[in-house]
This record gives sequence, structure tokens and C-alpha cells, in this order.
Amino acid sequence: MSRRCMLTGAQPRFGKQVSHSHRRSARRFDPNIQSKRYWLASEGRYVKLQLSTKAIKTIDRIGVEAAVARIRARGEDV
Repeated sequence: MSRRCMLTGAQPRFGKQVSHSHRRSARRFDPNIQSKRYWLASEGRYVKLQLSTKAIKTIDRIGVEAAVARIRARGEDV
């Protein structure tokens, strides 16, 4: 599973980890991706989505139907 949110498009970012002595080494900031299952009433089935926690809150606000429409508009399969 790629570490990418299906709704917001959040993906890993890269930066530096800085030690106490200020030595720098490469690190990766991963988004908090969760696998979540929603009932899609219009199609009479469940859909399984890989979402960031921010996207889960967005679905709570706008609804799963609107969120799936946005995901499909981006060209992703649901």
C-alpha cells in the first residue's frame, strides 16, 4: 500500500533529522494513513479507502458520497 491519501493526496515529505550536536541525516515524514471502510448507499456496497486522518474528518463533514465523487474526479478507482 502506498502511503498516499486517496482524498487529499497527502504523501510522504522529506527533510532532515537534526541531532543534539546538529548533525543532519535524511528522514521521511509519513502522513497518518488509515484504511477505512464506508457504506456507499447509492451503489449498495462498501468501499475501502486509504485516507489520512484529516480526510476522515473531511468525510464526516461533507459525506461519503461527495468524497467518492471527488476521488473519482481525480481519476482514482473506488
